[in-house]
Amino acid sequence: MKIIRLEDARHLPLWRRPTSLLFVMAMAMPVAFATWSALLNNFVIEVADFDGSDIGWLHTVREIPGFFAIGVIALIMFIREQVLGLVALAMLGVATAVTAQFPTMGGILTVTMLSSIGFHYYETVNQSLQLQWIEKKHAPQTLGWILSAGSAATLIVYVLIVLTWEGLGLSYSIVYWLSGGFTALVAVFCLLAYPQFEAPHPQTKKMVLRKRYWLYYALQFMSGARRQVFVVFAGFMMVEQFGFAVHEITQLFLLTLVINMVAAPFLGRVVAVFGERRALVFEYAGLCIVFFAYGGIYYFGWGVMLAMALYVVNHIFFSLALAIKTYFQKIADPQDIAPTAAVAFTINHIAAVFLPVLLGLLWLQSPGMVFLLAAGMAVVSLLLSLLIPRHPAPGHETVFERRLLAAAE
Repeated sequence: MKIIRLEDARHLPLWRRPTSLLFVMAMAMPVAFATWSALLNNFVIEVADFDGSDIGWLHTVREIPGFFAIGVIALIMFIREQVLGLVALAMLGVATAVTAQFPTMGGILTVTMLSSIGFHYYETVNQSLQLQWIEKKHAPQTLGWILSAGSAATLIVYVLIVLTWEGLGLSYSIVYWLSGGFTALVAVFCLLAYPQFEAPHPQTKKMVLRKRYWLYYALQFMSGARRQVFVVFAGFMMVEQFGFAVHEITQLFLLTLVINMVAAPFLGRVVAVFGERRALVFEYAGLCIVFFAYGGIYYFGWGVMLAMALYVVNHIFFSLALAIKTYFQKIADPQDIAPTAAVAFTINHIAAVFLPVLLGLLWLQSPGMVFLLAAGMAVVSLLLSLLIPRHPAPGHETVFERRLLAAAE
């Protein structure tokens, strides 16, 4: 397959350029993953009779490949990042397609593991390629638009589910086959239609752990821990606590996506104008309030409308997480991007290996306490974000370096 240097790619037709490929992948992945997520809670409750503990185990299994995302470093010694990302995307699609063919606890866990390997390896490579292929000055805005494109693809999926699930009497099997098959076909198309793009800085093909990246690692760890509460239990709560049907939970997802489509490019601009520090402080302060309010739903009997509003607001805040990516892009050595993306993805998933199971057991006793723990995690993230300097750069990764430099002068 033809290899083209990144600086020469501007002579290609617009649809074959590196950024265009990032957009295509960003729109293909959610077709499989969003369908899997939208149907999951109803599928496992109706078909496999899952309870809170079972859903915790499912998400623990789902997150194990994320913990081993560091394996990407070994794989890119033998296969180009771009190819690896697309192969992983195809794997996600195929595994999603066959999900409903294994409607037992063991079958669901096995297929979930396979789809998760595809998802997490794709996401690891995708984040690396984004930071390598997008110029720093354009990164926040471009990442915002890529998020919006992914939201648009997810929106289409949700609209189709809402409009056709009851009207056409669709089954889980048909929907999973269509969505997963589409994602796999797009991945194969991208493998064949796009040249291989050569970034200007060859990537280090070994594990990289640098002391000066410690704040980035800490932010990634807390992001992964906090995300587990929302991903695992926010949607599950809507089905278990409020009895949402498939089309109802999908309508909630749909509303969230419409708002995110509009908000994501704007939030990218916010990061570019106000900086990573202020953006993340705002995000984590907001998440503290959101998770405390989630706990109030159980302790004070607050209703379904508040739960729906919190779900939407939570997603909006999560979009600001792109500031963690751009923070790292500003402080990193260019050749560290690929190995550090793999290391960071593993760090992000350390808590994911054990938290869903433990929180699933806690859920059986006190669902509200699960969300209060998440609020505590958001407080820790807020304190960490205050350590980001206003203008991060190599040698100026945290506010501590600035103070040490001032003291030396």
